[in-house]
Amino acid sequence: MSKRVKNILFIMCDQLRADYLSCYGHPRLMTPYLDRLAARGVLFERAYVQSPVCGPSRMSYYTGRYVQAHGASWNFVPLKAGEMTIGDHLRPLGVRSVLVGKTHMRADLAGMSRLGIDPDSTVGVRIGECGFDPYERDDGIHPYSGHDPDPAYNDYLRRNGCDGDNPWEAWANTGTDSDGQARSGWFLKYSRLPARVPEQHSETPYMTRRAMDFMREAGDQPWCLHLSYIKPHWPYIVPEPYASMYGPEDVAPVVRSEAERQDPHPVYAAMMRHRVSRTFSQDGVREAVIPAYMGLIKQIDDQMGVLFSFMEAAGLMDTTMIVFTSDHGDYLGDHWMGEKDLFHEPVIRVPLIVYDPDARADATRGSRCTDLIEAVDIAPTFLDVCGGAPVPHVMDGRSLRPLLFGRRPADWRREVVCEYDYAFQDARIELGTAPRDAWMRMIFDGRWKYVLFEGYRPMLFDLASDPDEFVDLGASQAPEHEQARRRLHEALFRWALRPRQRVTVPDAAIESVEVQPRISEGGILIGYWDEDDLARARQSFKPRFSSTNPLVKSTLDRLTGKQGVPQ
Repeated sequence: MSKRVKNILFIMCDQLRADYLSCYGHPRLMTPYLDRLAARGVLFERAYVQSPVCGPSRMSYYTGRYVQAHGASWNFVPLKAGEMTIGDHLRPLGVRSVLVGKTHMRADLAGMSRLGIDPDSTVGVRIGECGFDPYERDDGIHPYSGHDPDPAYNDYLRRNGCDGDNPWEAWANTGTDSDGQARSGWFLKYSRLPARVPEQHSETPYMTRRAMDFMREAGDQPWCLHLSYIKPHWPYIVPEPYASMYGPEDVAPVVRSEAERQDPHPVYAAMMRHRVSRTFSQDGVREAVIPAYMGLIKQIDDQMGVLFSFMEAAGLMDTTMIVFTSDHGDYLGDHWMGEKDLFHEPVIRVPLIVYDPDARADATRGSRCTDLIEAVDIAPTFLDVCGGAPVPHVMDGRSLRPLLFGRRPADWRREVVCEYDYAFQDARIELGTAPRDAWMRMIFDGRWKYVLFEGYRPMLFDLASDPDEFVDLGASQAPEHEQARRRLHEALFRWALRPRQRVTVPDAAIESVEVQPRISEGGILIGYWDEDDLARARQSFKPRFSSTNPLVKSTLDRLTGKQGVPQ
């Protein structure tokens, strides 16, 4: 194995549940290429995202900061200009940071205009692309994503016989029924139909090839490539042969209980009434959708085989860290929910596999780590790999490298935190909650999961006795439950109190300087009684500071009658 990692391949799938990979225990969906990656690296059993929806979760991955810190609290809330991301941290180290695929980034055009930054300039493009240089940005959902309404992928489809104003929708996300009628993948009923697009021209293989194109062209400069797949995110439709690989008999039993609908938490109850939740709660919907979801994942795994074989042949596996993860999961009908609007495990626990070719990681190859991991740990890990100094005043996460090298820090975190702004959801309107109060925050210590709401009682789950999270103990008066709520509420309060906006001055700079004496040495005299008081203080002034400035020195000499002048 190499002793030096030169490159980073950061692979992210959209809406991929951890339990839908065979290395995480799925009984029917085999993912051998990701299993092999896990055998060469570390599989993290308890990795959690910072928000259950795409935009804020990704912004936490890209910045290493909690949602509370970076402020992009929902999908169409821009990451404000000035927030540093992976690319901003790695570029000064000589590492090229490149995007292939999705970010769900919404550019802060108002912020750039206020600062006089041209969105089409190099700086403006990087601000609008989460700090990445876009080799090919594609958020999917064309033309509705708010990014490019007619992306390069559409042109590619047209060149390969898939014509139309929107070939992404008409071919990659549409099927044909037995009567020859085109049926849109937007309708869950038609998830069982094969997509019209030939498999080799569908989104996942296309993005894999674009990643390999970049690697061929990259040259000798170190790089961090973010390969971000839109799938298995809806529309849930996949081309053959994947459309026929799985059927209703392969669908895992639903994880939900009638008791969950008996006097539920008000916010949970409102979210169970969202259209997507009501639809996924109907009989037969999961059996129609999940086989396609599984096919999309199987296609991703097969493309991992293509990609890793290419990297082996190109000699890149010995110099490239590979991180495979997801931005969040998918309820798929569990807990009477669709989509990803709350904090149950299927949504916030994600797969995380890290392969580090460094020889120091040999001790942990093929292991499974059960420490609590957060999405904010990825950015500081990349900074560590590329030789950058830690920036704890900027990033909330911590490098995973000690865990990869088998040296678990004694002070590793005891809780993970996840946040959600549901101001943009129908649940807020139904409940009449003010947008500024539509926040949920979760803290989980590995056993107890506590959810804090503005204006409503909390939720509490004990995953030791209730691993499926069926029983909400948020209103229980049992002493054990009251104690758990108090303890986690206090832990969440401590977390919220941490300063996260003092990002322009490193902690080390503060710790290395006695600030008040240096202020006096600069000629700003605060709290001195008389000339003798200042003269005594000057005995300890450090000549290397600004008291050696002739202007400052002459002033201090005059004020003290040249008493106590340092020699």
